Amino acid sequence: MTEALPPLPAPGLTYLTQVRCDVGELLTLGPAPAGERRVVPLLGGEVSGPALVGRIVPGGADWQWNRSDGALEIAAHYVIETAEGARIEVQSNGLRHGPAAVLARLARGEAVAPHEYFFRTLMRFATGHAAYEHLNRVMAVASGRREARRVVLDVWQLG
Repeated sequence: MTEALPPLPAPGLTYLTQVRCDVGELLTLGPAPAGERRVVPLLGGEVSGPALVGRIVPGGADWQWNRSDGALEIAAHYVIETAEGARIEVQSNGLRHGPAAVLARLARGEAVAPHEYFFRTLMRFATGHAAYEHLNRVMAVASGRREARRVVLDVWQLG
């Protein structure tokens, strides 16, 4: 058996943008084999940061699995539109979990400090607009917080 090589340096992170997405009423599809299946409509919002500024086009959705272990799997799919008219598809897959009492407060729409629970997503982008085509090769991670009617994500590009 050969020895493991030393690890490569950790990937760097560069701040990309902040996503502030307004959300509609949660719709439950009921229990399923993997947990409760839910969907939350994405109503619009803003995106602002050093590398990406625009608005969230209404019509996206956040598909969720409320798992039996208390974790929430998130698969959001939406479009960002920039002032130049670029349309950028976003796929954001993540996980939110924490102590049951904290998650109950979130479910009631109460303000909960982001450090009280785990909320992270992995993001990919797709666009045909020349000014933003570099996003097609970006992988990003985000730290999130859930507010009563909004989700806020601070997005970091992996380097």
